[in-house]
Amino acid sequence: MKTSRNVTGFVALLALWMISMAPAQDLPVLTGPEPPPNGVWLDSLDLGKLPAGTIRRPGRGRGAGAPGQPAATPAPPPTFALGGVTYAHALPLASDAYLSFDLQGKAVRFMAMVGIDDSVRAGQGSVIFGVWVDGRKAADSQIMKGGDAPKFLSVDLTGARRLTLAVNDGNDGTGSDSADWGGAVVIMAAGVQEKPELIIPAPEPPPPIASSRSAVPQLNYPRITGATPGRPFLFMIPASGEEPLSFSARNLPAGLVLDPRTGVISGALKQAGRTDVTVTVTGPKGKATGRFAIVGGERTLALTPPLGWNSWNAWGNTVTAERVRLSADGMVKSGLARQGYGYICIDDVWMARNRDAGGEIMTNERFPDMKGLVDYIHGLGLKAGIYSSPGPATCQGWPGSFQHEEQDARTWAKWGFDYIKYDWCSYKGDRNNLDDLKKPYILMRSVLDRLDRDFVYSICQYGWGSVWEWGQEVGGNLWRMTGDIRDSWPSMAAIGFQQTGREKYAGPGHWNDTDMLVVGMVGWSQGSRPTNLTPNEQLTHIALWALQAAPMLIGADLSRIDEWTTNVLGNREVLAVNQDVLGRPAGRLASDGWVDVWARPLSDGTMAAGLFNRSPESATVTANFTDLGLSGSQPVRDLWLQKDLGRFSNAFSTTVPRHGVVFVKIGRPKP
Repeated sequence: MKTSRNVTGFVALLALWMISMAPAQDLPVLTGPEPPPNGVWLDSLDLGKLPAGTIRRPGRGRGAGAPGQPAATPAPPPTFALGGVTYAHALPLASDAYLSFDLQGKAVRFMAMVGIDDSVRAGQGSVIFGVWVDGRKAADSQIMKGGDAPKFLSVDLTGARRLTLAVNDGNDGTGSDSADWGGAVVIMAAGVQEKPELIIPAPEPPPPIASSRSAVPQLNYPRITGATPGRPFLFMIPASGEEPLSFSARNLPAGLVLDPRTGVISGALKQAGRTDVTVTVTGPKGKATGRFAIVGGERTLALTPPLGWNSWNAWGNTVTAERVRLSADGMVKSGLARQGYGYICIDDVWMARNRDAGGEIMTNERFPDMKGLVDYIHGLGLKAGIYSSPGPATCQGWPGSFQHEEQDARTWAKWGFDYIKYDWCSYKGDRNNLDDLKKPYILMRSVLDRLDRDFVYSICQYGWGSVWEWGQEVGGNLWRMTGDIRDSWPSMAAIGFQQTGREKYAGPGHWNDTDMLVVGMVGWSQGSRPTNLTPNEQLTHIALWALQAAPMLIGADLSRIDEWTTNVLGNREVLAVNQDVLGRPAGRLASDGWVDVWARPLSDGTMAAGLFNRSPESATVTANFTDLGLSGSQPVRDLWLQKDLGRFSNAFSTTVPRHGVVFVKIGRPKP
């Protein structure tokens, strides 16, 4: 028996060697229904506990059902093909997703053919495949596109405890990213009966970050605001500290007054032009003085990206006036209003099903007194936003503004709104015709210009027709770049990291919009629950939006905001990057597909840089100063910690956790 076992083991090892040495086209052992000797198909394991969206299409075994649920009645198995070869077993991992397996030190090799599925046309899609063994990257496919020849990945697992497979988007969005691990198999050691087991990551403890609160008075951001002369002006000075606070200002423009108790400036500008105002805030622990700019003129709104709250990611189609009111209260009680978050925006489902006899839009029973609600928001020193569609119906099927554009805009102005999100939804224009894409937005812009009230104009049509190239032309203050965000790493990362090259189209008064934030208590229409983003993923989310000068509209139930979320959203040094008056968004300066460096110049002469780790394991990330236009020895400050890290020569290098970021400011501010 001893001789027989030795012969069996030798035969298995010989077969394994032959497989690993064979050309890709000569690997029928990975394409058939039966695995190689001692092999375990990874798609045959229980994958039912994976987060939704990890697997691109239903697999086999219990993983075919919804996460955590038994498989439904078996459907015909999906077909996976790479390079003209069909695989009976494959792992269709989604872009920006990963999964790990416990090997218990009993496996000897991992093998798979990788590439974009043959169903995708040549040149479409772009992905990168990676394999990690016990935290060390062991294989990397480099960027692959549709039509590329598949690649054979073979990794030694001898003695390994953990195998991790990951797919990242190639930085151009996840469309057509049909990534297949064809014949993905783990070869176990001879005589081993155990199989690899899926590892569900343990909850991460929140990393340390600075508090958003300070007893000592401090001036926050934005430091610039604008309005059209003659129209209502409202601006809360973003200053915080131990209450009670008092405010004073020198050189306020004619027509404006300051409430010394609340720090709210109101009135109407008498004339156009820029005025630098010196503001002092005083509290029990001292005082702070600084300058703010007030700009009067046409199209002088949103000189920095809008900061605020939107109801959709929190409440979806269950929004009510009371929930809006409570979130406005939460914005104030949390201190975020004092950190510059100034807008409270109502999304879809505020309308009645029918207009009145004169065609005027009406509110439904959830919003019995819209003007009263807006007055309440204004009374807190905040501004109010509303939602509609250029089509006959909104995304949720309620009345849109089609053929009622001016009538609706005048109603919004009568109620006192300051912001309009205009969502394409049911509009019948041809999305492949640029003139059709522009037409409804030009029409509403012309209507808004005739009102006696300023409206920040948010264009929402998901990036069709490369809207970033013409959004400013049609009068938008911000324009959506992508589809709707969800609170998952694949969704957030796919949106945030695909923005390469678009930064040149944004600037003061016109911003690239990568959708609302998904930190805190979210839920859409299914009830409030904590975000599915890990703490490090939340820091990545906010850092990336800050660097890209994206509007930051909180999509959470602010009546239940906790201290961690308040500190994430209210970090004044992070917000200073987002609200920098220079208004030059970050671009991607370096990337190997798994780690990125994004950076933007700031008005004080320094550079803000995000060192991002998009891989499934911790990694070293380096920002080379030459890439940032810097040289020599430079001071580096960690913005999340609000802590000086020292001086570094020629580069700054650090270890970044999985899906995490180290967010820094590099350089010495100019006098």
